[in-house]
Amino acid sequence: MQDFGGRGEDSSVIVTLPECSAFSDIPDEALTKVFTYLTVIPRQPGVKFIIILDRRLDTWASIKTALARIAASFPGNLHLVLVLRPTSFFHRTVTDIGFRFSQEDFMLKMPVVLLSSVTDLLRYIDENQLTSEFGGTLDYCHSDWIVLRTAIESFAVTVKDIAQMLQAFGTELAETELLDDGKTIEYLLESHTDKYNKLKEAIRSVSKEGRHLLSSLDSTSKGDDPQWDVKLLGQLRDMEAAFDGFFEKHHLKLHQYLQLLRYEKSFQELCLDHLLAQERELHTSVNTLPQTEQALKKLDGLESNAKEVMARAQIIILHGHQLSAGHHYAMALIMQRCNELRHHCDTLSVALKTKQSLFLQTHQLLLSLGLAQTWCDDGAYLLANQLVDKFQSKEGAQAALKDIEKFLEEAPSMLSSGVDVLMIEYEAVITPHLQMIQNRQTSLRKLADKHVRPVQLVAPRPENPPRSKSPLFSPKHGTVHTQILYINAISSLKNKNRHRYGDLADLFISMRSNHVMRELIETERIYVEELLCVLLGYRAEMDNAELSGLLPPILRSKRDILFGNMPEIYNFHSRVFLQDLEGCLEAPEGVGACFLQRKECFQMYEWYCQNKLRSEALWRQFCDCDFFQECQKKLEHKLGLDSYLLKPIQRLTKYQLLLKELLKYSADSEGTSDLQGALTAMLDLLKSVNDSMHQISITGYEGDICELGRVLMQGSFSVWISHKKGPTRMKELARFKPMQRHLFLYEKALLLCKRREEHGEGADKTPSYSFKHCLKMTAVGITENVKGDGKKFEIWYSGREEVYVVQVRSTNIERIFFLKGMKLKNLKIRDGQNLKRVGVRTTLTGIQLIQLTDEIKGSKNKQLEKYTVYT
Repeated sequence: MQDFGGRGEDSSVIVTLPECSAFSDIPDEALTKVFTYLTVIPRQPGVKFIIILDRRLDTWASIKTALARIAASFPGNLHLVLVLRPTSFFHRTVTDIGFRFSQEDFMLKMPVVLLSSVTDLLRYIDENQLTSEFGGTLDYCHSDWIVLRTAIESFAVTVKDIAQMLQAFGTELAETELLDDGKTIEYLLESHTDKYNKLKEAIRSVSKEGRHLLSSLDSTSKGDDPQWDVKLLGQLRDMEAAFDGFFEKHHLKLHQYLQLLRYEKSFQELCLDHLLAQERELHTSVNTLPQTEQALKKLDGLESNAKEVMARAQIIILHGHQLSAGHHYAMALIMQRCNELRHHCDTLSVALKTKQSLFLQTHQLLLSLGLAQTWCDDGAYLLANQLVDKFQSKEGAQAALKDIEKFLEEAPSMLSSGVDVLMIEYEAVITPHLQMIQNRQTSLRKLADKHVRPVQLVAPRPENPPRSKSPLFSPKHGTVHTQILYINAISSLKNKNRHRYGDLADLFISMRSNHVMRELIETERIYVEELLCVLLGYRAEMDNAELSGLLPPILRSKRDILFGNMPEIYNFHSRVFLQDLEGCLEAPEGVGACFLQRKECFQMYEWYCQNKLRSEALWRQFCDCDFFQECQKKLEHKLGLDSYLLKPIQRLTKYQLLLKELLKYSADSEGTSDLQGALTAMLDLLKSVNDSMHQISITGYEGDICELGRVLMQGSFSVWISHKKGPTRMKELARFKPMQRHLFLYEKALLLCKRREEHGEGADKTPSYSFKHCLKMTAVGITENVKGDGKKFEIWYSGREEVYVVQVRSTNIERIFFLKGMKLKNLKIRDGQNLKRVGVRTTLTGIQLIQLTDEIKGSKNKQLEKYTVYT
């Protein structure tokens, strides 16, 4: 039996409207829904429809009404309407007349064919596609078709419900709140797994139902319905596969989160910090043998406990490596914990070994001192018991000498090694610093010997030294005493010459300081002359009528871009700063105050450096201009204008180098603090210039960036963002990988930007920074040290609602600069708020910045020289 209707030509679907006296009573909305449903059952694109309207027992009025409703309600591609007209003579005649007059109205809307009998249907439709009521052979049962369609629609609704259930469960999993409680996570794992199993069972049940329906369709028909069921089953399988993959990832992350909680708990339960505190409390200042033995006993107990704890730490480290090898999502955090444990274990182990070695050496020293003291007491007792009267005879003297020699042979090992061995041991403990001092003394002596050659008074050497009357002072027994006198003589000679060499060293330092000062003034004069040469030889020549033909008009209007504010810089240096420096020629200690007094004037370099990028772009556009070639020829310069436009930037970096040299030769002298302040000011200026040049590349900031104040500092960092107070969500678990952010610290805010790839070619490459976050300084706090990693610090915002963990890329110099700048900014803002309440205004001094320079003053020059002007 066929469960679907027939097909006409071009596989058009046949829709039969049998005799129905109540057809006119069907609401239009219901009729439209029926037609719409019938048209969506075929799944082929562009399918056509043929309607057979059986009205053999009806009237022309009914036919006309039915055709009008079909034209208004049928939504499909209507290919043909076949109408079986009434069979009675009267109604057939009326129908023919009515159709003749109304044919054009119907034909404009749809093709209508009026048939006289069922036999006429065979001209349009094959008899195999017609049911028995129309004289065909198609075996079709409409009630069975309704049952089949009901089953298919029910299956489709069930599949849709399953999809909604899966989506709701997936949303529930994604929005799961993860608390720092292992039992809660275990409960979530169990409950989520139960829900997953129930949904899987529902999916299997629906799949089984769908396969049963498909087998029923395969056994009864070969139409479109089996294809529709196959499509639904395919969608169900795809949903099941996607759901399995999603839940597998969710279950894995939840399980890994539970592993992380347990690992953190085991990490926190270790007592390494307590052991390190006990080790620090174990003082090394022991003065007696019992104290040393007691300290060794405590150290042994502490070492026993430390071995047990460090063994547990090794197990935790091994477990952490296993988790990392399993591609745990928090691999970075786990490896950080492993590194912390390893660092603490190494620190504790080295500290215990160092103290044990120190205590053992102290114990051995105290034992040796005790033996030496006993031996000395015995020696004094021996000498006191020897009678002087017995020394008068040869035999008595020999016996006393023999007793002393025997006593010396029984001396402790540390006293029997001799003076030469003691001297070697003394040389072995000379530190590298003492060696450097001795080398400097040697150099100064050679320098002094070239200029001063004092006359040496030599006393005549006696032929025979005086003999001692007592055997105790014979040459054999006087060796130690002679060596001591020799050492004292050498020390006395050194003390006498120390003052003379010290004066020479001061003279040498003064000469070097004057030399640096002369270099500073001479290079300043050359710098002023070069600026004047550029302004007269290039900038002023742009107004020369004789060269106007060589100069492009657009370049004349942009000379302020090409030269920047070089005239302002020249006026400052030629009229003010050069005279100030020349006034310090005979008093180099005053140059620091000179720089500090003119510190604000140097801010003009900031605008020059910011304009340098536009100036370079303009120069590259017109560098081959005949005007520049002619000016260079007149000036007899070997280098082009672009080299001289770099002079202000080069001069700015030269100042801090010369100040460093002056500071090196002015230690602990008058004006040292001013020199240090001047160096700090120039370093800050260099960094401020560099930072402001980066600022112009920020994109995406909607407000006025000038309202944030000056750029105090900037740099690239690795940043982790977390929300400490709120619960962690599954969507945030992927944030264990750090983000690379470029931070700009302003007076009123901290901007977090993302550095974009440089664009351009060659010298045209410039970085850009996409704005991401803005933190107001009034709500920013700092935690300097993140446990276990000296390169990290925290920036927290709005009472730790947002926490940014920042890590420097290389050395701690960047971290020190940034932390000090953040502290200084917070202090300024808070002081400003407090003073605003009482109506007082004030400013902060540069103490913090000077302290910052003092902290990093000992670092290598390469680390500080990276804070130079961006060119």
